[in-house]
Amino acid sequence: MSTRRISAYLPDEEVFGRSARFHNSFLIAPDEALEFAQKNSGEKGLPEIAVSPAEGKFLHLLVRTIGAKRILEVGTLGGQVHVFHHTVFSIIADLSRRYSSIWIGRALPEGGEIISLELSDHHAQVARENVAKAGLGNVVKIIQGPAADSLKTLQPGDEPFDFVFIDADKDNNLTYLLEAKRLTRKGAVIIVDNTVREGAVADLSKTDGPNEGVRKLLAHLKTDTELSATTVSTIGERVWDGFTYILKL
Repeated sequence: MSTRRISAYLPDEEVFGRSARFHNSFLIAPDEALEFAQKNSGEKGLPEIAVSPAEGKFLHLLVRTIGAKRILEVGTLGGQVHVFHHTVFSIIADLSRRYSSIWIGRALPEGGEIISLELSDHHAQVARENVAKAGLGNVVKIIQGPAADSLKTLQPGDEPFDFVFIDADKDNNLTYLLEAKRLTRKGAVIIVDNTVREGAVADLSKTDGPNEGVRKLLAHLKTDTELSATTVSTIGERVWDGFTYILKL
């Protein structure tokens, strides 16, 4: 394994951007529906805070690997989520142009469902356009309202969730995690995205809401004996970040 320090690469976006695009050119095929979702979301003024194509593919492979049947997603801009097996609930706190909804939705069997919770009328409409273009208009149901409130109305029922992807406002990370824990089975996987933030989370002088939100999440994970977690740093086309991978014991 190379001993070259990663810091030698971090200042140069061209280097790690080129590397990400190179790998993606082999492993991720062009996709008209995903390209439309990106373009349409951008033209309609949605913020560019989506997961990358490689991250979307990773979620797809992960969900298939663990055999997930029910999925909960907190925070999906622009309606790009991907579901693989049976009934799926996609909880969307803030619709983004990320790829997750389409990646997941395409894997749903007959009768599968994604329920998305969105605060903004405009974002919800853009999401409907994007999922319709992907042929998922009858699969995705978008309900408007604050996600934190809507989550409280959900019950795990006879089939608790197998997988949760949290990529919403970072200030409320702990709230979303606790709701995800309540709604999942033992052995479920929960992923919280954007928990490295170019190293800002570890810089205690940065006391803004998002960084503090991640720190509260980490502090809870340190003492919660029903959850086991690790953080994985990632470098993509645009930014150094990472995600926290959590297993419900």
